[in-house]
Amino acid sequence: MYKFFKAAMDRVLALIGLIILFLPLLIVGIVIRLDSKGCAFFTQERVGKDKKPFMCYKFRTMLSTDIATSASNPIVGDDNENLTKVGKYIRKWKIDEFLQLINVLKGEMSLIGPRPFMPVHIECYEPWETQKFAVKPGMSGLSQVKGNVYLSGKERSYYDVMYTKNVNLFTDIEILFKTVGVILIGEKKYLKHVSDAEIDRVRLEYEKRN
Repeated sequence: MYKFFKAAMDRVLALIGLIILFLPLLIVGIVIRLDSKGCAFFTQERVGKDKKPFMCYKFRTMLSTDIATSASNPIVGDDNENLTKVGKYIRKWKIDEFLQLINVLKGEMSLIGPRPFMPVHIECYEPWETQKFAVKPGMSGLSQVKGNVYLSGKERSYYDVMYTKNVNLFTDIEILFKTVGVILIGEKKYLKHVSDAEIDRVRLEYEKRN
């Protein structure tokens, strides 16, 4: 029942958010254009619910968005020389993700859910990790408030799978408030590692069922 309510509320809140943030987002776009050449935003293919691809909207934070990606380097560091002058601040405050309210409004994403990755990274997933595709990807998620970039790929997958198995209103509200905390004081303050034994438990549990 909650999943149907969640989908409806996602779109309502995304629409309200886009209306309220229209002027601030417009100003961000103008600042990006003044800071460096190129479009203020760009789209990038990501993998969504049921492994369906979609184009994810983001503010541009790099001098060039035409960069090679690989499964061994899924996250571009904030000290990357390709970042624009304002790009590092836009990333620090997660402003580059705000355009994904459009994806939420379109029904491709949720406000809360596992973060979507590019197809090249999904190719390296173990079968148990693909459980995250049972729900829509989110603008923020459980792994984002458990350390995010300070976690290993398997740890992020663990949190994504745990969220997928326990989607509920209270968890979403908790993640929402913690996301604000992450923006204000940083991801490292919320870091919580997952033991290899716990990851193995989830892997074996999946293998027994399948």
